[in-house]
Amino acid sequence: MRRRRPRTAAFPRSGTAPIPRSDTVRPPRSGTVRTSLAALALAALVLLTGCTNLEGLQDEGRARDVDAPLVLWPGSSPAPPSRNENPAVLVPVPGVPRIPGGSMADANPLAVLDADVAAQGGTPPAPRAVRRPVLHDLTDDGKPDLLMAVDLGPRTSELRVYSVQNTVVTRVLVLRGVLAGVELAAGHLAIREPTKDPRYVSVTDYVWDGRAMDLWNLTLDDARTPQTPRAVGGSP
Repeated sequence: MRRRRPRTAAFPRSGTAPIPRSDTVRPPRSGTVRTSLAALALAALVLLTGCTNLEGLQDEGRARDVDAPLVLWPGSSPAPPSRNENPAVLVPVPGVPRIPGGSMADANPLAVLDADVAAQGGTPPAPRAVRRPVLHDLTDDGKPDLLMAVDLGPRTSELRVYSVQNTVVTRVLVLRGVLAGVELAAGHLAIREPTKDPRYVSVTDYVWDGRAMDLWNLTLDDARTPQTPRAVGGSP
């Protein structure tokens, strides 16, 4: 009786290594799986980025560096303005009658302006250089104050505001500059002046604080032509 020889695994003639048994194959490490998933996610992001249109993700270039301002001479500061330098200092106008009723409507506008300019050592302006006087209550006492504007040249003008303080005609504000506009609204006196950018003007707001015309606010606003002014309230 012949014995059977045990079967052996057949190998390809090409000489390749045998296929390992299933019980000898080890699963991949967890780190390898994570790395593969991350690579797939990165590849998907690259594909999505490449397919975006002009409204999608874009490279705006290198971000600009933001530096804090360099303060020069931090220990130095200016002295407060003197009486002559403060545009809102109260100055009684000499040489004009007192007004017991407290209303600038009872005063002669040109006489008040001429007396004020002469008291400062100046020459009273020619009548044609003086704009129409305006009466408006700026001091919130229920009585009108007087606003006068003088054109000193083709570009420069001067604004003066007068009120009655304890029956005395008193200058409460004087400003000289390029007056692109003067507006009255909600008790505020707004002075508009041009800037280097013709699209914008600087706006300085003054308001009566009970004692003087206080500087209220400084802002920028859109430039407007004289033909399209905005409506203001509170006109006399």
